[in-house]
Amino acid sequence: MLDVIIVGAGFAGLSAALDLANAGLKICLLEAQDRVGGKVESAVLSGGQRIDTGGQFFSRDMINLMNLIQGTGREVATTHYTGNTAYQPAISAEAGEAQWKGVSALRRRMAGTDTANPELAGLSVSDWVARQHDMPPEATEGFLRMVKGLWCKDPAEVQFLYLADNDRRITGSHSEMEMFLPGTVHALAEEMAARLGTDLKFNTPVRRIIYEADRVSVEAEGSRLQAKRLVLALPPTVAGRLEYSPPLLPSLQKALAAWSPGEAIKIRVTFDRPFWRDHGLSGEIMWSMPQGLYACDASDNRHAGLAVFIGGPEAKQWHRRPKRELKAFISSQLREIFGTAATDIRDIHIRDWVDDRWSGGAYSDVIVIPDATDAEDILRRGHKPIYFASSELALSFPGYMEGAMVAGRTVAKDVLGDLPASDYHTRAAFR
Repeated sequence: MLDVIIVGAGFAGLSAALDLANAGLKICLLEAQDRVGGKVESAVLSGGQRIDTGGQFFSRDMINLMNLIQGTGREVATTHYTGNTAYQPAISAEAGEAQWKGVSALRRRMAGTDTANPELAGLSVSDWVARQHDMPPEATEGFLRMVKGLWCKDPAEVQFLYLADNDRRITGSHSEMEMFLPGTVHALAEEMAARLGTDLKFNTPVRRIIYEADRVSVEAEGSRLQAKRLVLALPPTVAGRLEYSPPLLPSLQKALAAWSPGEAIKIRVTFDRPFWRDHGLSGEIMWSMPQGLYACDASDNRHAGLAVFIGGPEAKQWHRRPKRELKAFISSQLREIFGTAATDIRDIHIRDWVDDRWSGGAYSDVIVIPDATDAEDILRRGHKPIYFASSELALSFPGYMEGAMVAGRTVAKDVLGDLPASDYHTRAAFR
């Protein structure tokens, strides 16, 4: 019998698996796909360039991720923000700055909210924003657009108390998009996976979980594995789709049902060179219309390009349309912003994460059920022998790769604290 089975080889599952294996436990990590990374993945463009098509950006505040990167000796690239931001539709730099200050003021107000106030119970983000009568329209409208772009959901669906708590856990002093890896951050996940060797099994989707107080059986692709403990390193929406026997406690069922997947599309537009810099532009584009769009410079020393993100209802709308139409739309938007210099596009790569089979969506799940304010705490506690770990549940940087690592390493500590030390100390001495 195994000590621990981990399901899901994203950064949460990989982090948990490595910590548990290094402690001497006999583990097995099951991954439904033929790759690791979860919402972090990569693709090779026609010119041979490998790009991140999922999670990509990070900051020096993300300690676990930075330690991992430094341990591999990889060099990071600093995201280029020197120059002016482009606005669509076009507005002056002064108007853009005023709008951003208003959005930041609302975000600070949200962070300072007393979440125990009964008047906030059941409010959506849209409901709360509508109550901020003293804020100018450009600030409230900008705030709602930010929610669509960052949390990838319609603000009318997202619960305000969830968003306030979620945002408070993003505590860094630097931009979350400060840096990226020219060799892809997905390669980091692959290096983590290589350290697990045969303890990692690909193409093994889990269908059913059968559990008792001190053991669990996992049915996956016609086989059954047994272990003393199970870690579900999956987004809540994906974990909620599994079959459990006996059924999970009603509180856990409700906690899993409280979430809805984010809706996002990531686009990489490649050029011969970052021509926008010649005109004093940073490559950052802030769209007021259509809502939920954002772009930034993703060029490194070898390749030039923009990373374009579509979040929320706009992503859901494009999900239903042919990719050729989306490519034409992005091309026309860039031409309108940058002029004829933007016509020489080498490649447009689209990764549609809406309703993704194994991740649910991107960038992360969000809580949409009004009375589920304790959903995260319930899932963090789990129900022995089952534990839950995902970026959504992280106590810092939720929704980021760092959050996934935090969640994975936290649950590994919980499992080690739960199992008798004799189960792993002896094995660890021989590793």
